[in-house]
Amino acid sequence: MLIGEVAEQSGISTRMLRHYDRIGLVSPTGRTHGGYRQYSPDDVRRLFHVEGLRTLGLSLQEIADVLADLSFSPASMVAQLLARTRDRLAREQELLHRLGQVRASDPNAWSDVLRTISLMRGLDANSPSARQRLVLSLTEQGDGDAAVLAQAALNEADPNVAGALQWALARAGDGAIPILAEALDSPDPERRHRALAALAKIDSPRAGEVLAEAHRHPDPLVSARATLARGRRGTADAIPALVALVSNGPDDVEAAEVLAVLATRYGQADDVARAISAELVLAADSARQRLTVALADVPGPLARAELAALVDDPDKRVSLTATFVLRTRPAEL
Repeated sequence: MLIGEVAEQSGISTRMLRHYDRIGLVSPTGRTHGGYRQYSPDDVRRLFHVEGLRTLGLSLQEIADVLADLSFSPASMVAQLLARTRDRLAREQELLHRLGQVRASDPNAWSDVLRTISLMRGLDANSPSARQRLVLSLTEQGDGDAAVLAQAALNEADPNVAGALQWALARAGDGAIPILAEALDSPDPERRHRALAALAKIDSPRAGEVLAEAHRHPDPLVSARATLARGRRGTADAIPALVALVSNGPDDVEAAEVLAVLATRYGQADDVARAISAELVLAADSARQRLTVALADVPGPLARAELAALVDDPDKRVSLTATFVLRTRPAEL
């Protein structure tokens, strides 16, 4: 076949065919009676072999090396192609991520885009101290900074930089809350817990609402923080879960404080006292002492009567704690 026929049937331009011929990759081996170069069936097969290797991402020089070396290992080449493809996908994924951050910043002008890109680059610095300095230098924040800072906070492993980012997010207002709320359901526990810490630091009504809505979360840390937030908002149905937090231990002090808020500020003293009393019946000895302490700031006759009964408790620690609480309890309670 002549070059025009090959181009028509293969879909490869005559310009590319001449380039292949010029570099010796695919050269027609036959001649017509008129002296025109003619592609043989073997030439055409080689041409399609070249095109197949090109679709795999090989350069023309690599293709020439493969075709020239009959002992060339296909497995080795495929491994190289896999590594190259993974690198390319990683670069494209990073670009996609960055473009998403720029879009999330809702830029109104090119200056906003450039500011966002500059902030992202600074937050990607290898040095934690450099990242921390950048965050602390943000005395004025652009409208789109919250989204970028939120993503950085979700990925930041250094505790000092993480603290600076949480401080910046608290100053930025509620702009980062949608991103942080979504991250609470991340399959990555570290990402969930960073979102949790950032929401707690923002400490706005909207942040508190988002936290409170997560009280049934399967992650114990998230559900515990959410239960505390729910109690602070005056939600009475948080009382049993708060009492359980006191009984279990790690969050007992904070949970007892929130129970006191529910009892005094929101008029739930009797419900709190009854819930603690019920838990005291079933709780282990160490938990019973914590529950006794939790009664200290619960006003009303029910709490006082429960404490009086605990003075004679067979567990000496519980008895002593109840005695101390009654002696130091303000008269108005």
